[in-house]
Amino acid sequence: MSFFSRKPAPSGPVEYLIAGLGNPGTKYENTRHNAGFLAIERIAEKAGVSIDRLKFKGLTAQAELGGRRVLLLKPSTFMNLSGQSVQEALAFYKLPPNRCIVLFDDISLEPGRMRIRAKGTDGGHNGMKNIIYLTGHDDIPRIKIGVGKKPNPEWDLADWVLSRFSPADLKALDPVLDHAAEAVELIVNGKLQEAQNRFNS
Repeated sequence: MSFFSRKPAPSGPVEYLIAGLGNPGTKYENTRHNAGFLAIERIAEKAGVSIDRLKFKGLTAQAELGGRRVLLLKPSTFMNLSGQSVQEALAFYKLPPNRCIVLFDDISLEPGRMRIRAKGTDGGHNGMKNIIYLTGHDDIPRIKIGVGKKPNPEWDLADWVLSRFSPADLKALDPVLDHAAEAVELIVNGKLQEAQNRFNS
């Protein structure tokens, strides 16, 4: 992205925190567990910003989505401690947990599918588990991005989620990243139900 195409940060207070979960470092690029990073990067790209400012134990960017000022966040804490970064950002901007939208991978959905929830349990996802634990709330809107289940029951789950997407899976994932960006815009404008109706699969 050229310097000239970068948009200035919008003015006014941050109204929403948008957190995409994953593991930092080139070792984890394009792995299934980093679907949340891929989604938040697509949102940043559409908003004309780069997530490159170090803050709240993560990389951040302020952006405008749907006419609202938001903070985009990629925690650098590694997945299992994602809540440290999210909680720090929420506290700084004095935002309630329901003003945080979390994007992360889901092995119960095939690549090419996504599911939006207004609240709920962690569903066995360690990043979401840590966020719920540290915020003390489960009424956190989330967008779950399908990465597919283990091809073989014998596979270790950690090995599976840390494996890279196949080219076919990446192709199936691409439109989902666009849909996730559209869904986030709807949610920050109070249209979570509409986002669910349009994109839940």
